[in-house]
Amino acid sequence: MRLLIAAIGRARGKSRDGPEARLLAEYLKRLPWQVSLTELPQSRAATADQRKAEEAAALQRAVPAGHRRIVLDERGEDLGSAAIAAWLDRQRQDGGAAVAVLIGGPDGLEPGLAARADLRLAFGRQTWPHMLVRAMLAEQLYRAYTILENHPYHRA
Repeated sequence: MRLLIAAIGRARGKSRDGPEARLLAEYLKRLPWQVSLTELPQSRAATADQRKAEEAAALQRAVPAGHRRIVLDERGEDLGSAAIAAWLDRQRQDGGAAVAVLIGGPDGLEPGLAARADLRLAFGRQTWPHMLVRAMLAEQLYRAYTILENHPYHRA
């Protein structure tokens, strides 16, 4: 399976070498799937709606044709780890072995981008720091892999 994580915002300063970045790197290293991370700059437009529109366009450009799309959205589905693994497995079985996970900027996602996603996924209703979301996502992707491989990492 090929995975693309496309995120608005770049790791800077302490966050580049901080614990969240190390955790992200650790889970991505464990994952045998091909994973790439694309960081896109935040828009500097005057209004939140303009920023979301510009960021949505940048995220769309970052995703190659043929990728299924997951958007991280607090209004998305609150799926358990086994359900995320099952969704990824269905994509793999249906020939969609390429999945892009899109992480919006501080203002959130442009509604049209979220509506066009194959899956809107929530990590709860809370707001999380973007670097922590990346680490949480990487852990859930690794967990999905271990579930699909019947590895003992996941003990539900």
